[in-house]
Amino acid sequence: MKIVIAPDSFKGSLSAAEAARAMARAILQVDGGNKVVLKPMADGGEGTMEALLTAQAGKRIPVTCTGPLGETIDTYYARIGTDTAIIENASIAGLVQVPEDSRNPDFTTTFGIGEVIKDALDQNCTTFIVGLGGSATNDGGLGMLMALGLEAWDEQGNKLGAYGSDLLKVDKISVEKLDSRLASVTIRVASDVNNPLCGPLGATYIYGPQKGIMGSQLGQYDKAMRRYGRLIEAELNRDFQDQQGAGAAGGLGFAFLAIGAELVSGAQLMASAIEVENEILDASLVLTGEGQSDEQTLYGKAPGHIAELAQKHNVPVILISGSLGGDMEKLQKKFTGCFSIVNKPMSLQECMTNADALLTEQTKQVFRVIKGIYH
Repeated sequence: MKIVIAPDSFKGSLSAAEAARAMARAILQVDGGNKVVLKPMADGGEGTMEALLTAQAGKRIPVTCTGPLGETIDTYYARIGTDTAIIENASIAGLVQVPEDSRNPDFTTTFGIGEVIKDALDQNCTTFIVGLGGSATNDGGLGMLMALGLEAWDEQGNKLGAYGSDLLKVDKISVEKLDSRLASVTIRVASDVNNPLCGPLGATYIYGPQKGIMGSQLGQYDKAMRRYGRLIEAELNRDFQDQQGAGAAGGLGFAFLAIGAELVSGAQLMASAIEVENEILDASLVLTGEGQSDEQTLYGKAPGHIAELAQKHNVPVILISGSLGGDMEKLQKKFTGCFSIVNKPMSLQECMTNADALLTEQTKQVFRVIKGIYH
């Protein structure tokens, strides 16, 4: 049998690549004669780069850049083939990089994202895949655009910096010095967030509180974001701050739109980039999974997209996740079978600590049944 294994991460316990390896190990322990194809998935958040590296045999490119708090950090992006760069926001300006007691968008920036893009341009990359998930910022991408050449001033004509607090003061913008190489590259941005830049459903009101924006600051940031958005639109002579996804990652989605990027479903982008559908075409079985599955799994998440591809080609698809909940009937309409790795009463911490062993054992049990039916 040819079996395609395409899970998302089990957040907090297993990366997508680790989950895929656990599933593969289980299948081969039951029957070593199967052909197993690993295609770990992601949806644009943390783990996107690792999943692409695993599936496409790319390489890490070390880089020093500005972190979310303005500090110098050592991180990396990925390169696939001769000209494709993979950049993950979570590893450059990510919320996990900012201690809880330091979370205040006044003092965070996306400047490092722009620096990494410039490094990749210097390495002759012409195609970019960007994962936006896990942002620590609410600067509207001002920092990233400044690293790429944008200039901004306050009402008194003072040149501004690249932090959230600077966004609150923006009165004039110039895109004249933006890196000219951006006009000749392709940028696809993975995001499953559909929020516009501003308003009650915009970046600030919906995601600002988790990044430290509280009380009256919400209104101040939203107003400043609107003004900043209009200034950018006027410079570029096009309207896009109300486009779906402009509010992703604290408005970083808007900044990417400003430099000509295309915002797409993270799961669809990943599936296309790793060519998972080509492997599903002639597969006998597909396995997928994630940390927690419910009906939301069917709306833009990686396992839901894998299920759609499997159904399209009439291939059975099994969901094996950390836990199952919500409307199971909806899940069962998309998946041939749905299983949880929890096999006895245990705490959440126990489940997360033992996720690898639990996933391996449940995959074995499921595959023994499937093998018995096929044979």
